Amino acid sequence: MMERRDFLKRSSQVAAGAIISSVAGSEVVHAGNEMLIDLSATSAVGAMRNGDFKAEDYARDLLDRARKLEVLNAFRTIDPNSVLEASRAADEARISGKTMGTLHGLPIPVKDSVDTKALPTSNGTLALRGFRPNDDAAILKPLLAQGAIVMGKTNLQELSLGWTSNNETFGPVRNPYDQTRIPGGSSGGSAAAVAARIAPLAIGLDTLGSIRVPAACCGIAGLRPTFGRYRNDGIMPLTRNKFDQVGPFARSVADLALFDAVVTGDSTAVVPMPLKGARIGVSTGYYLAGLDPQVEQITKEAFRKLRDAGATIVEVDVPDSIKDASAVAITMMAFEMISTISDFLREHGTGLTFDQVLASAGKGTQNVFKRLALAPNSPTEDVYQAMLAKRERLMNEMRQHCEENGILALAFPTMLIPPPKIGEDLFVEIRGQKVPLTVAMARNVSPGTCCSMASLVLPAGITTDGLPIGLEFDALAGKDRLLLSLGLSLEKTLGMIPGPAI
Repeated sequence: MMERRDFLKRSSQVAAGAIISSVAGSEVVHAGNEMLIDLSATSAVGAMRNGDFKAEDYARDLLDRARKLEVLNAFRTIDPNSVLEASRAADEARISGKTMGTLHGLPIPVKDSVDTKALPTSNGTLALRGFRPNDDAAILKPLLAQGAIVMGKTNLQELSLGWTSNNETFGPVRNPYDQTRIPGGSSGGSAAAVAARIAPLAIGLDTLGSIRVPAACCGIAGLRPTFGRYRNDGIMPLTRNKFDQVGPFARSVADLALFDAVVTGDSTAVVPMPLKGARIGVSTGYYLAGLDPQVEQITKEAFRKLRDAGATIVEVDVPDSIKDASAVAITMMAFEMISTISDFLREHGTGLTFDQVLASAGKGTQNVFKRLALAPNSPTEDVYQAMLAKRERLMNEMRQHCEENGILALAFPTMLIPPPKIGEDLFVEIRGQKVPLTVAMARNVSPGTCCSMASLVLPAGITTDGLPIGLEFDALAGKDRLLLSLGLSLEKTLGMIPGPAI
């Protein structure tokens, strides 16, 4: 069996300087002189299945990277001994000729709002710091069955309520590109881990941008699938079967497709869709209004690249109803989240009530509940019902808009701004004007949430300050594999951005 250093030496001598691995029907080529931490999930798994290096050596490299980058505060809990033990078991299974899974030996960081029976699940809040679920969340079971390893639990915004991951109890997660900046939230730890080359694939959870915003802030790819595509059992929801959706982060679309194939069981190949003639919708009156100048410039350049590659940019403004998406989503969440959290606490045997959790939460989290969900500010039943009806109209008009204009996907910057400084939790500045953080972060992601769209975020460029800017592509519900196929071509056309210099 070839040791890691021998593999790295030999790989520079193989034909064309590349190793080709085929996993879940997707062929990926990676440069032979890459360090193990730089490998995609698809390439790493293929190499471990082939015996090119040990799963234990790979896990050790990732764990060493996590230890060296503890300053990012990306992890809440990590158990190196358990990870190494599981990786050794993977190596022994390969040597003995046992069947290897599609994710053989792959360590995956998991957002600490996704239940794991082997590690505590805090949901980023003090009262649940020692909570040990009785079972793994549903999303983990197909991944573990195919050989994945839980690497650890990642830090997050408390109770997933926000876009900064500035956790008052466990400390802020820091952006690998600039440690004074946020990584986005609420799944900031998972995104930071992938961007920092601590792992190639991680799990997040998106209610109102909590995968998409961190992917944009950290310069990586993120997928919020169509609502309901992946089972949400074993997560603390903020809505009742409406918005909360678990999903993956990666540094390549191929790895997102690999994740999707394992979770759904759909192993049909995701192949690049030709951009020539692909109709990409652009709304200057909504999604592109009021952008930070650098976000605007990078977005325009990205659209130019798509045009040059043959895509048809369809400039048609979205229906007026879409512009109410933020208010609809936030009002519905405000009406439902206390009851859904209370039900989770009771049904999962935490021994805690909502009031007990809230009493020990950070002041910022308490203020969110007071402002949105607690009397006298909580929405009335009449207001909630009106928002349900408005959401139904919004969904219908979005579908009609895309179908009538032949739009394959809507394209827009995920956020109105580059990643802000840690501590800018209420307002940011855009073109000299003070803008609520809620507007800057939630405006563009809200239609995708309300309409249950399949949403893919890709890095589009870097600002003059070295900060990543993400571009989001939203397709109609159920078009996830089509969106991933499109994403392979979009990724190639937009080009890669440099990784963080850490």
